[in-house]
Amino acid sequence: MRDAKYDILFEPLAIGPHVAKNRFYQVPHCNGGGYRDPSAAAAMRGIKSEGGWGVIFTEQTEMHHTSEITPFIELRLWEDKDIPGLRRMSDAMKVHGALAGIQLAYSGINGPNFYTKEVPLAPSALPIRTFTNDPVQARALDRSDIRDLRRWFVNAAKRSRVAGFDLICLYGAHGFGIFQHFLSRATNQRTDEYGGSLENRSRFAREVVADIRDAVGDTTAITMRVSLDETIGELGFSNAEVREFVEMNADCPTSGTSRTAPGRTVPAPRASRKKARRSCWSRASGNSPRNPSSASAASPRRT
Repeated sequence: MRDAKYDILFEPLAIGPHVAKNRFYQVPHCNGGGYRDPSAAAAMRGIKSEGGWGVIFTEQTEMHHTSEITPFIELRLWEDKDIPGLRRMSDAMKVHGALAGIQLAYSGINGPNFYTKEVPLAPSALPIRTFTNDPVQARALDRSDIRDLRRWFVNAAKRSRVAGFDLICLYGAHGFGIFQHFLSRATNQRTDEYGGSLENRSRFAREVVADIRDAVGDTTAITMRVSLDETIGELGFSNAEVREFVEMNADCPTSGTSRTAPGRTVPAPRASRKKARRSCWSRASGNSPRNPSSASAASPRRT
């Protein structure tokens, strides 16, 4: 018989429009299979479902061909033909009653695009930051690019729903992810409405969350993963700013109110009964951005 102090871990939890059967929440993590071995990746997530997890996520899923991290292998959701492989994974996640989540990633300044040969896009024009110091330079997103990027996230969210996922995690942690790149002074040197103050640097994140909520929020829970601290103080996205960012988004819809699931009332998380705001974002331990390098590439047509 288990200690009663652990009982809360086995209570159901409302997350957006869904209910997790317990509080065991597997955050996104890579496994090396990616788009090259979707059957093995689906089987691995299925084993997690068999093990009893309440929420299971994919690894980082590249959501548009203008940002990819070849030679490293991740999942892809570039177009409709990528849906069946991901559907196999979401189905496996749900066999034993878990919620299925997908992490959507746009790597920005971390994506050298060696496969697509696209010029990387980032908040500011800086050298690409990769594990291997690749000699590639990112181009700064202009306002038209930002509108495109918002639309690509919406398209990916719609495809995620078709692929059977219950939750979407927007990746902005560990030095990776366009959301962290906008939030961090280390990678955002803009002087327009998307740079400077924290309110401006968080504008893109708020816009994308609102866009996706309008598109699929009735059926899909939306989370965002951000680093707790880049550990470079005022040069980046500090823990103090993370806290301010969470407070700034206090109006973000959450699972902070109790609601009824079939046959029972599901309580909100204890903390969110007092402050619903905190369950809107998921958080990750911080890593400082990758080491930079330099140079440039060519850009074919984007869709």
